[in-house]
Amino acid sequence: MDVTPFDIRIPDDILDDLQRRLDQVRWPDELPHTDWDYGTNLAYLQLLVNYWQNGFDWRRQEALLNTFSHFRANVSGMGIHFIHERGQGPSPMPIIITHGWPSTFFEMYKIIPMLTDPARFGGDAADAFDVVVPSMPGYGFSDKTTERGVDPAHIGDVLAELMAGLSYSRFAAQGGDWGASITARLAYAHPDHVLGIHTMLPAIITPDTGPGSRALSEAERKFLDARNAWRQAEGGYSHIQGTKPQTL
Repeated sequence: MDVTPFDIRIPDDILDDLQRRLDQVRWPDELPHTDWDYGTNLAYLQLLVNYWQNGFDWRRQEALLNTFSHFRANVSGMGIHFIHERGQGPSPMPIIITHGWPSTFFEMYKIIPMLTDPARFGGDAADAFDVVVPSMPGYGFSDKTTERGVDPAHIGDVLAELMAGLSYSRFAAQGGDWGASITARLAYAHPDHVLGIHTMLPAIITPDTGPGSRALSEAERKFLDARNAWRQAEGGYSHIQGTKPQTL
């Protein structure tokens, strides 16, 4: 696997194009006093766009991002971007951390130095990690997918290949949101290589209710009812993304 150092350098014309788009927003109307009942609150969105135009400094953000060690590698025929920071300790444990939707590797920027150099934050150097934070296919600076079927199981295989290419035969894995599904599938498909996992999306797990399974407890039934009610009221975005994403 060829690994190439990568710097984030967004061309000026792309930033200029974004400013033009923000300048030319045609705002939708909104029923009075509806707040977030029907979707994004208009006043909030206008404040956000104003900040994006007049307060947010991309070049400053870009400089912060480039304080990390970025790379790209060809993995399963796709160009995958990732951060790879080595641990400052006697025997750092390798760990791959996978972001969620619709997010990026930047989720991890505060935790990466704490994991690589725990002694600097009052911890024990013996607890250091070698940290790998990829951009999933179609996200950030990784290539877009060009075929169907790039699901959590497929991406889990891609991440396992990435870690093998970095000479990590055994590693831990962590993920939240969409990354939690990928982390679970990674461990399921590659148990000989995954030391352990930590995920942050318990609501996605559905208990087995098939033949021979135990009856759900009252707490479990309430949990599933609450989850289903949330999906019905708030999950429109998820249904579109999961069925007809091209519609957007």
